[in-house]
Amino acid sequence: MKNIQAATIQNSTLCDMKKIQTATIQSSAWRKGIKKSMPLYLLLLPSAILLFCFAYIPMYGILMAFKDYSPTLGIMDSPWVGLKHFRQFFASYQFGITLKNTLVLSLYGIVVGFPLPIALALMCNQIRNLAFKKVFQVVTYLPHFISTMVMCGLILIFLSPSTGLLANFFGLFGVEIPNFMASVTSFKHVYVWSDIWQHLGWDSIIYLAALSAIDPTYYEAATIDGASTMQKIKYIDLPLIMSTALVLLILRSGSILGIGFEKVFLLQNTQNALGSEIISTYVYKIGMKSFQYSLSTAVGLFNTVVNLAVLLSVNWIAKKTTDTSLL
Repeated sequence: MKNIQAATIQNSTLCDMKKIQTATIQSSAWRKGIKKSMPLYLLLLPSAILLFCFAYIPMYGILMAFKDYSPTLGIMDSPWVGLKHFRQFFASYQFGITLKNTLVLSLYGIVVGFPLPIALALMCNQIRNLAFKKVFQVVTYLPHFISTMVMCGLILIFLSPSTGLLANFFGLFGVEIPNFMASVTSFKHVYVWSDIWQHLGWDSIIYLAALSAIDPTYYEAATIDGASTMQKIKYIDLPLIMSTALVLLILRSGSILGIGFEKVFLLQNTQNALGSEIISTYVYKIGMKSFQYSLSTAVGLFNTVVNLAVLLSVNWIAKKTTDTSLL
């Protein structure tokens, strides 16, 4: 019995020593890795500080959504009201309008704007004349660099029913065009298709990069087997860029209620307000114009929470069905 106990103690001691040695080796390797990567961490430090200062510290203001905020009292001394402002927003007549318009613009943009960059990248990838290909890419990329304000000004000039480009063109044939910017139903089409035109070429860049990474031997084998161009696209290009497309779709779904403020606000007027009032413009109006800071914070927080929930849900579904996800 004594020999067995002694052997057991010895084995236990050896195991402990091995664990200590393993931990020591891992700690030493970790320190060496930190020391080796120190220049990279130093380069990252300013960005991390800026991110913390401008992204995380302002999150302290979320408390205003749960208080009757008063600038004279400050955030901490303002009275706590719980979910009062959320209930106020959900009960208001603007809730249904803003939510509907935001979802319509966002889903319309995804349904139309998601496959078109893929199609453009596939088409551009088939161009064999390098000079024409470069010109084609530059022409499709250039609208992306037009500022939002200039783009909205161009839209208003082109679609003016009296002096616009379209009005003058159709006027040559005696046709009078309607005032698209005064139409509630036309606003979503103007917004989405102008946005697609502006960003279509730029959005296709990442798909072109994914296509350029495909092994050329796949195309050579397909050519030997007698595959046509459409068959190569269907059985080689599309399957191999699908993971990239899914990741971009997941990222885009995370901003389903995050329609940009600037373009909608610049194109908005009293005649199309029922079709153009979205969450971001509503937050601006009640926060900056009506000085209802707590209500605007509550609406913004609701927007963020919904976007996060949609992002996590789509990411989970993609991971379960295709093994492609952000994490």
